[in-house]
Amino acid sequence: MSSLDGKEPPPPQMNIERVSLSFGGVKALTDISFNIYPSTIQAIIGPNGAGKTSLLNCISGLYKPRQGRILFEGTHDLVRLAPHRIARLGVARSFQNIELFRHMSVLDNLMLGRHVHMKSGVFSGGLYWGFAQREEIQHREFVEHVIDLLEIQHIRKNTVGSLAYGLQKRVELGRALAMNPRLLLLDEPMAGMNSEEKEDMARFVLDISEEWRTTIVLIEHDMGVVMDISDRVAVLDFGKLIGEGTPEEIRVNPLVIEAYLGREHGEAMPA
Repeated sequence: MSSLDGKEPPPPQMNIERVSLSFGGVKALTDISFNIYPSTIQAIIGPNGAGKTSLLNCISGLYKPRQGRILFEGTHDLVRLAPHRIARLGVARSFQNIELFRHMSVLDNLMLGRHVHMKSGVFSGGLYWGFAQREEIQHREFVEHVIDLLEIQHIRKNTVGSLAYGLQKRVELGRALAMNPRLLLLDEPMAGMNSEEKEDMARFVLDISEEWRTTIVLIEHDMGVVMDISDRVAVLDFGKLIGEGTPEEIRVNPLVIEAYLGREHGEAMPA
């Protein structure tokens, strides 16, 4: 699973350097620093309110830290860029709450994920001439790969609002994946799912990592899933980084054990 096991690690794809974020007098993130490596699954875990989604929002440009840098591929400081420019660099995300167009079909929602790659103008696109037509065919072919990967051929023409919750979460993953990102941010993709749906989603995340070589940053509360599929885990507590390393290192980290034993009703980290 890990491209780091037993090898000298490659240069980080992302350097998160001393990132701090405040809302008024409330500190959401304090001096967060760790690296994310290419083609790995990096989990971010922690209790509710620990700052996990705030950190994803800083990476995707929705929040601007009051200090620190987020370097993407060594050259781009995402703190200085607007969200649409970050998306064009190859950073895509899904959201904790489903953010799909409920009255549109699955296929149309996925095609919207290709918009950052579309080069034809409004005039040529509207008249469906030449380049615009060829471009749409190419984007449709890519979306078909996403549909096959996520096994949603049977619902491609269904309106999103008519789908069960688990399938909507799968479609949202597909829309983010349709951007063909180099870095994919997933905010609780398995929240609210039953065990079978979680198993399917975990399998899709692994397939995206292993077959597409996409770097994935994953927020997830199911520790069994996190420990099974992640290459590295960062642990936040009250906006501070209290541990970062391999799943094996996190399991025996005393600060992490203390935080979770105090908050998870006495349940230790899964083996």
